[in-house]
Amino acid sequence: MEDLIQHIVATTGIDEDAARKGVTIILNFLNKEAPAERMQEVFDALPGTREAVTEYLATKSSGKGLFGGLAGMVPGMGAMAVLGELNSAGLEMADVQRIIKRLVGVAREKAGDEAVDEVISSIPILKQIL
Repeated sequence: MEDLIQHIVATTGIDEDAARKGVTIILNFLNKEAPAERMQEVFDALPGTREAVTEYLATKSSGKGLFGGLAGMVPGMGAMAVLGELNSAGLEMADVQRIIKRLVGVAREKAGDEAVDEVISSIPILKQIL
């Protein structure tokens, strides 16, 4: 995870704390939405990422609240909730796009195109961002 974060900071100029939060939030979303076996490959290829998501989930409140509950019922709302969470972490859309592009690039290098392409194709908003 540290190598990934340092790479994102160096190539995007995004603050380290914001990059770490952004990567963790994005990976958590992907873990929920993408095929489990493909995310397993991504986590295996990017050391420390699974642990970061596990820690992130442990620190989140167990209650989803109204918006979180609706996000699970309405198609596309999950992505909107994640974008709101990323904004709350201090990231603007341009920052989010840069993080996602670098995260996908590193994941392709480490996990391979096939796994990453399947993750991307399973989440329509990723196609729009990339």
